[in-house]
Amino acid sequence: MQQKFMKRNLQLFFRNLTPVQTLVLIYSAAAILSVLLLALPIAHKPGVTITFTDLVFFAVSCVSVTGLTPIVVTDTFSTFGLFIILFIVQVSGVGLISLHVIMWILLGKRIGFRERQLILRDQNQTSMSGIVKYITEIVITVIAIEAVGAVLLGVHYLNYFDTAGEAFLQGLFGSVSATTNAGFDITGSSLAPFREDPFVIFTQIALMTGGAIGFPVLVEIRTYLVSRITRKRHTFPSRFSLFTKLTVSTFFILIAVGTVGLFIFEYNNAFKDLPLWLALSDSLFQSVTTRNGGLSTVDVNLFSEASMLLLSILMFIGASPSSVGGGIRTTTFAVAVLGVVAFIRGDSSIKIFGREIVLEDIWKAFVIITVSLAVLLSGVMVMAYFEDASLTRILFEACSAFGTTGLSVGLSSEFSNVGKWVLTILMFIGRIGVIAFILILQRRQPKRMYNYPKESIILG
Repeated sequence: MQQKFMKRNLQLFFRNLTPVQTLVLIYSAAAILSVLLLALPIAHKPGVTITFTDLVFFAVSCVSVTGLTPIVVTDTFSTFGLFIILFIVQVSGVGLISLHVIMWILLGKRIGFRERQLILRDQNQTSMSGIVKYITEIVITVIAIEAVGAVLLGVHYLNYFDTAGEAFLQGLFGSVSATTNAGFDITGSSLAPFREDPFVIFTQIALMTGGAIGFPVLVEIRTYLVSRITRKRHTFPSRFSLFTKLTVSTFFILIAVGTVGLFIFEYNNAFKDLPLWLALSDSLFQSVTTRNGGLSTVDVNLFSEASMLLLSILMFIGASPSSVGGGIRTTTFAVAVLGVVAFIRGDSSIKIFGREIVLEDIWKAFVIITVSLAVLLSGVMVMAYFEDASLTRILFEACSAFGTTGLSVGLSSEFSNVGKWVLTILMFIGRIGVIAFILILQRRQPKRMYNYPKESIILG
């Protein structure tokens, strides 16, 4: 009787949760499960022990596909442990709900309304139409990209490693880490050993771009290419959505700004004695990796404060919506900038690519930026109080955690437990998204059927 009562209460509890609250609960459960898996003795090298705080930090970094770590991965985990990390990163990168949907499909289970709501929230979608097919295409596309990347890198790494097994393990880990934008490496020094190898660098750039540019963009591009191959004629405007056009243009503009900025700031500093092509290559790679890759070809501690501030801003913006990355997202930044431009011009709406952006999305963009800054700066203040480090370095590490990027100046291993827990919280919020974070405590309320008189106030 008591068991039935508890079961009924548990069912009522889950039924009363909003989709956002359910999503947060799922990712929290995934973090706990990851801690348990990574705590297994078989996952560690002999004689290695990890503190509880470091274990939780690393587990959340895996679930949030961030890449920040207070430990050296290659010195800590066994080969079995590396495959556990790959599994967690793969599942979290594609999305826990997405893989759950695939399991439902394989088992022949019906995907109900509540499950579809979870998919919408997890993937930042707005319509349930064709959502299951969309998830299937995402999983297939991501796995295909990773497989191609693993084979290309694995074959190429035969030139670097003694055995084929080690070469293809490096290729697999590097491909999955780049595509999911996790940023973990098993070389011990990220991509610095391949810094002068254009094949490795540009393959990794392609993989990171594929993971960060947004799943809807990948699906649209895939559909477009298939239609071209099968000779079905479609005009460009009707083929690509406003989301894809705005996302792709913003994505590559940010990369260009980051590349030019880094090249200028570091030309007489970190890149002073480098050949021109290598300085440009490093600038491009470090700019791309701020879109949430987390991999690096150069020690960011060598950068000037201007470059570190630029990288912090780019990491705060992060990747595109419905991707594996975090941050405020590229379209949020784009809508905010376009809103400012429209205000300066005296326009009452944002017009771009022959379309007008709805007012709700403009509101949402400024809410996301405001709340994100509040969360980030709160974390920075706490760490600045408890940790002995410069404000620039703390801000850099905080932006990396919030943007789930993974670039580090080494503070993740130097911080006290307070600093590590703050970064853990920032990584978790960055993974679930600021909108989900805002809506966690939201309750269903009846819509107000009245308005108050409007009155202007003095601003600025």
